[in-house]
Amino acid sequence: MRFPPTVRCLALAQRLRPSLATQALYHPFFSTFSTFSTSSPAMVAANGTGPDEGATLADLPKSWHFTSSLPSDPYFPSPAESHKTPREQIGPRQVKKALYTWVRPELQKDPELLAVSPAAMRDIGLRQSEAETEEFKQTVVGNKLHGWDEETLSGPGYPWAQCYGGFQFGDWAGQLGDGRAISLFEATNPRTGVRYELQLKGAGLTPYSRFADGKAVLRSSIREFVVSEALNALGIPSTRALALSLLPHSRVRRETIEPGAIVVRFAQSWLRFGNFDILRARGDRDLIRKLATYVAEDVYGGWEFLPSRLTDPSNPDTSPPPTRSIPKTTLEGPQGAEENRFARLFREIARRNAATVAHWQAYGFLNGVLNTDNTSILGLSIDFGPFAFMDTFDPSYTPNHDDHFLRYSYRNQPTIIWWNLVRLAESLGELLGAGPLVDDPTFIASGVSTESEAAPLISRAEKIIEQTADEYKSVFLTTYKSLMTRRLGLKTTKSTDFDALLSPLLDTMEALSLDYSLFFRRLSSLPISSLSTSEARLEAAERFFYNDTSADEAARTRVAEWLGLWRERVIEDWGSLGEWGSNGSAVGSETDEERMKAMKAVNPNFVPRGWILDEIIRRVEKEGERDVLRRVMRMALHPFEESWDGKEFGGVIYQGDKAEEERWTGDVPRAGRALQCSCSS
Repeated sequence: MRFPPTVRCLALAQRLRPSLATQALYHPFFSTFSTFSTSSPAMVAANGTGPDEGATLADLPKSWHFTSSLPSDPYFPSPAESHKTPREQIGPRQVKKALYTWVRPELQKDPELLAVSPAAMRDIGLRQSEAETEEFKQTVVGNKLHGWDEETLSGPGYPWAQCYGGFQFGDWAGQLGDGRAISLFEATNPRTGVRYELQLKGAGLTPYSRFADGKAVLRSSIREFVVSEALNALGIPSTRALALSLLPHSRVRRETIEPGAIVVRFAQSWLRFGNFDILRARGDRDLIRKLATYVAEDVYGGWEFLPSRLTDPSNPDTSPPPTRSIPKTTLEGPQGAEENRFARLFREIARRNAATVAHWQAYGFLNGVLNTDNTSILGLSIDFGPFAFMDTFDPSYTPNHDDHFLRYSYRNQPTIIWWNLVRLAESLGELLGAGPLVDDPTFIASGVSTESEAAPLISRAEKIIEQTADEYKSVFLTTYKSLMTRRLGLKTTKSTDFDALLSPLLDTMEALSLDYSLFFRRLSSLPISSLSTSEARLEAAERFFYNDTSADEAARTRVAEWLGLWRERVIEDWGSLGEWGSNGSAVGSETDEERMKAMKAVNPNFVPRGWILDEIIRRVEKEGERDVLRRVMRMALHPFEESWDGKEFGGVIYQGDKAEEERWTGDVPRAGRALQCSCSS
C-alpha cells in the first residue's frame, strides 16, 4: 500500500513554529561531521607550500558504490549504451524505475582553473601540488573520465546524474533531479578512510535538466565555492567545494548573458529527501525500501550505527542520549509503538538535520531555498543558491527575493526542515508503521490490502512521527543552546540563561538593528573589567552600532543594561575565590584573557557576506582579477583569526591585503545590508 498523508502529520510542522524568543536556535555534533583544522597553506598562487602529503589523483582510491547498488535508467542499461549516444542527444525526459542515469559531462574547451581549496584537497586525500597537474585541471571540468576506457567502452565506473523530485515552496514539483550536476566517482581518503562522492556542477544537460541548459554561471559558482568551505571552517555540516573553473567559451543566458563555470564539489552522499519524494509520488514501494536500505547500510555504514529508542520518547529532554549498536532486526518499544530499523533510520536523519539547522540559526546563516530536494539525508548544508549570512538581526529576513511569503526566512528555517522531514516520513510511512511485519515476506511483496490491516500501521507510524517531532525539537534546542553558551563566553549552561540572557539579547539586536556577527565578535574583545560601572557600560555599548548609525541614549542604555546582565553571568561562570576582587565583582585578568580567547575561537571575524561576494564576483568577472579568490579563501578557511596578512600559516608567512581584510571584517556598507538575490544560477 502507499502510505497516505495525514492531517496529523501536516499539523506537526506547525507545532514546532518557534516563538520570537526561541527563533534562533549546537550541541556537540555527531562524529560523522568533524570540524577540520584550517592550518594548511594557501593553494592558488600560494606564497610557498608546506609538506605535500596525500595521494595523486591517479592513486586516489575510487569506487562506484552508488551505481553498483541501485537501479539505473532503463533507457541506458549500461554505461556503454550512454557513451555511444551522441552527447547532444542526451536531454530532458521522464525517468522511471531508476535512481540515476549514466551520463558523461560535456567536453569543455580551454578551461581556466581559478581556485582550489587547500582544506578540501587535504580532506579528500589529495596532495596540494596535484592541483598544478593537467590531469587535475581536466578532471575537475569533466574532460577526463576515471574508471572508464573509451576505446573498449568498459571499466569499473562511469559518471551519473541522480533522479529525484521535490516539494518547492510547499508545492509538489514533480521530477527534478541533477539537471546540471554529474557525479564522477567516489574517492576514499587513504588516511582517514572517509569516502566522498565527487560531483561537477555546471557539467551539461542531463535527462533531469527540464527546461534549463545544464550550465552554471560564474557568479553563482563563486558563491558556492566560497560558502561551502566557509561553512565547513565554521564547523557547520556542509557539502564541500574542491575547485572552481572558468569556461571561457561558455556564455549562459540568465537575467543577462553571463560567463559559464564549473564547481567540483564533494559530499559523503548527495542523496536528499527528494530522492524518496519521487518514489512515493510514483508508488514505487520496492525502490523506497531499497533506497532506505542503501542509506542505512552504505551511507551511514550499517544499521548498528543508528540510534536506539529513547528511554522516554515522549520526553526526550530527560532521556539520556540514545545508544547505538542495535542489531538490525531488533524491535524496541511497547506493542503498537514498536520501532524497527527504518524508524531508527528516520530518527537519525531527523537528529542530524535538527543539529544542522541549529548551527545555521546560531551563526545567522540562511539557505534561502529549503525545498525537499535541497534537504540532505546526511544533514548537510547543500545546494547553495540565494543564501546569506545575516547582517542586521532580523528574524523575518530572507535572502531570496522570490520568497514573497517569507517561507524560508531565518525565523522559519527550523520549522521548514521539520516540514520537510514530515514529507520524508510520508515516503517511509509504510516501513515506519510496519513494526514487526517489516520483514514478513507477504508484507515485503504486497504490503497490506485492507483498511483493518492498514489501521495499526498508520497508528504506529503517526506515533513514531509524533515522538520524532519531540526528539527533533529537543536536539535542535539542546544543540543551539550549547553553541550560544559558548558564543556568549560561558563555560556552563543554566536553565535560566535562555530567558534571562539570550532572549533579551536577540530582542535588543532586532529592535536596534544590530549586526549579528559583529556583535558577538566585538563582545569577544570586551574585558569584564571595562564594564564595572553603568557609565562604563554605556560607553562600551557604542561599539555595537554601525558607525553610520546614530545611536540615541535610549538605544545605548538598552545595550548597556544587557551588558550588565552579561557581566554578572560571566563573573558567576568564570570567577574564583583566588581571582575575584575583594568585593567579588571582577574576574582576574588572566582568566578574562582566557575567556576572550575562547570566545574568539567560536565567534568568527570573517563570514562571506553578500556584499563581499558581489564585490569578488565583479572583480573576477569584470576586472579579470584572480588573486582576490586566493585571499577570500584564506579568510574563509581561517575565519577566527584577528588578521591574516603577515601571519604565519603552516610555517609560511602569508601575504594578503590588510586594507581589504579590515574592510571585509568591518561595518557593512549601508547599500550592502540585507541583500537579496534570485534562484537563477
